[in-house]
Amino acid sequence: MTITRRGLAALPALALPATAWGQAAWPDRPLRMIVAFPGGSTPDLAARAVAPHFQQVFGQPVVVDNRAGGGGHIGTEAIARATDGHTLGVTIGGPGSTAKILNPALGYDPATDLAPVSLLARLPFVLATHPSVPARTASEFVAYAKANPGRISYASTGPGTLSHLVMEDLAATQGFEAVHVPYRAVGQAVLDLVAGRIQAFFAATGGVLPQVREGTVRALAVTSAERFAAIPDVPTMRESGVNADPAVAWIGLFAPAGMPADRIARIAAEAGRALAVPEQRRALETAGFVVVGSDPAEFQALLASDIARWGGIIRRLGLRPEG
Repeated sequence: MTITRRGLAALPALALPATAWGQAAWPDRPLRMIVAFPGGSTPDLAARAVAPHFQQVFGQPVVVDNRAGGGGHIGTEAIARATDGHTLGVTIGGPGSTAKILNPALGYDPATDLAPVSLLARLPFVLATHPSVPARTASEFVAYAKANPGRISYASTGPGTLSHLVMEDLAATQGFEAVHVPYRAVGQAVLDLVAGRIQAFFAATGGVLPQVREGTVRALAVTSAERFAAIPDVPTMRESGVNADPAVAWIGLFAPAGMPADRIARIAAEAGRALAVPEQRRALETAGFVVVGSDPAEFQALLASDIARWGGIIRRLGLRPEG
């Protein structure tokens, strides 16, 4: 199936009972916020940053429901399939954008089954390695990987997630081979990186900053266009001698397709207000987030860009689900 920008913009409504998307006062029952990753993960932190504000302004309890597994696809599909009119969800790039391109047999299509609400945060990736890897720059890492084909094992948060695609694209463009080891969550991957069971990981900054600061992993470069304020001594990939296009992870708030546009706009506005609280913003920035809180149109534009860029890479490399 080919996903087009026009298809992304369409966001057709699901055939739902009138009670789900009806015009009665909303919400009139507790809200559920599905997070497609485990408690303590960066998507979970983002969800819990907005959930208390939603509870306050909407006057209903907000239950955070962690549905980890499948590289985020299990929880993201649960968001897409919700029909009660009171379910939102938080997921990341891959499960929330290019999942159907990677796996045409997937049970949901982000382009038609999800409604983008708000881009909550961006997180640059860090090329992090175990200290045993004899490289102190990204260019030295590429040279080592070329000289030792297949000896580098690298982590991702699941097949088709951006942490996977960034490394696959780097390997293809720079001409080296590495062994992909997918994980259910960032925390598990970081534990194995610290232990030396894997050698490298393009980790979103929020997942690996403590280990970088402690020196238990080595940060070679960040994938953003500019240096990241939380680790200003770590250069960009291009500053490190590797000509790679900038790549940034993101965390987004979604609704099932079919939720009324005025309701989506209202939720997005409240998410922005929640993230603008100074204490909340500082806490997230300290944890490695670039806090956003966008409107739906800005988030939809990002999704279209991701589908064009990363979907093209999936097709060019012939990537398919693993396992």
